[in-house]
Amino acid sequence: MLLRRAACLSLLISVALATTAHAVTVGREQDIGDLKLGQRVQVDDGTCPAGQVKEVRGAKMTDKGVARTSACVSRFGPKSK
Repeated sequence: MLLRRAACLSLLISVALATTAHAVTVGREQDIGDLKLGQRVQVDDGTCPAGQVKEVRGAKMTDKGVARTSACVSRFGPKSK
């Protein structure tokens, strides 16, 4: 019974980590909604040059909530060796 619970817990943790690893892409910045501190959302609205996409980040906490910053980044992220 204990082994079964440990396996289920391990599976739930793995699923939670896998879902947070993927970047979310939306079509408009207004579709983001509430942004958490440190969260990154890619916005494919055509405002960045070809091969790039706008990335909106939850930058820092303010009195009114999470302040956002945005920058154009490579569409597929940095290449790794």
